[in-house]
Amino acid sequence: MDVFMTGLPEDAPMRNGWLKINIMKKILNLPNCITAIRLVGAALLFFIEPLAAPYYIIYTLCGLSDAIDGMVARATGSSSEFGARLDSIADLTFYTAMLVSLLPKLKEVFPWWLWYHVVLLVSLRLLGYVVAALRYKKFASLHTYMNKATGATMFAVPYFLPTSLGPAYCVGVGVIALIAVVEELLIHLTSKSYTPGRKTILMKKPVASDATVK
Repeated sequence: MDVFMTGLPEDAPMRNGWLKINIMKKILNLPNCITAIRLVGAALLFFIEPLAAPYYIIYTLCGLSDAIDGMVARATGSSSEFGARLDSIADLTFYTAMLVSLLPKLKEVFPWWLWYHVVLLVSLRLLGYVVAALRYKKFASLHTYMNKATGATMFAVPYFLPTSLGPAYCVGVGVIALIAVVEELLIHLTSKSYTPGRKTILMKKPVASDATVK
């Protein structure tokens, strides 16, 4: 044992232990745990009857986690790039689960041409991820104003779906989402480096305080 420890500082094991604990604290902080609620809730949506009371309860809890995780991160000074990425992954997982779980209901409401629009949106979103991965060598998703507007309006879809406004509302969401994915793709194509704090394509520089904020 002494042979292998030769040349290492005596407190090396302690330093390594402290480093691991510090990393775990950053990962398992309160905002990230709130974000994780959205991941768990998204998985549960697949096993619950769409638009039933339990569905709305879990769905609403997921929405609340999306609304408060960023506020908690800023209030506690625990914002991080990892948290921002986890938030983006949770959003993507949640809205994918929402669309898949609501598919039978959406078939009754969506006009046939709107499905081609959905395919276009998904294709452009995936293209944006690929472009970002190739250019920045990492998973990248921007929290632009239009992306936030898309998330907010898309979140309300299950509440409008059973009403007479359902079809028109879904069309409006589709238009907002198309603007958002095209804008993000253009930002990735024209930016010289990853700018997570950039809120719109018209903004030349990212907001410094938002660079690593959810």
